[in-house]
Amino acid sequence: MHVLLLKDVPSLGHEGDIKNVSDGYARNYLIPRGLAKVATKGVIAEAEQRRKATEKRHKKELETAEDLAARIGEARLEFKAKAGETGTLYGSVTNADIAEKLSAALGHEIDKRKILLDRPISELGDYTVPVKLASSVMANVAVSVLREE
Repeated sequence: MHVLLLKDVPSLGHEGDIKNVSDGYARNYLIPRGLAKVATKGVIAEAEQRRKATEKRHKKELETAEDLAARIGEARLEFKAKAGETGTLYGSVTNADIAEKLSAALGHEIDKRKILLDRPISELGDYTVPVKLASSVMANVAVSVLREE
């Protein structure tokens, strides 16, 4: 029986794939759990249309991420913080702080989980912080932590 996978199924295939499986596997497992449906001509045409729409949306998201990466690469963020004589901050600059300031500078919301900071910045200085915008799009933002007067 030919079925169209509605969700990813381990060891069988990904969403949108058309697979030939045994009748019992389709009727007793895949179809009742909403993982697949019988691949009729109409279902196949609908799946192809959905796949094209997904590709188009993914391409647009990728273009937007690349444009945003170029803007992030030009940005320079400055943080003023209280620090001791050795340059150690009394607080720290976190990925949430960077995301908030970067969002304000770009006018585009940046999620703090996209800021790839191993640990909070706790010393004065200049840093390059990576930002992951999409699966294949990375950008670096320049961050300066200065002493507050």
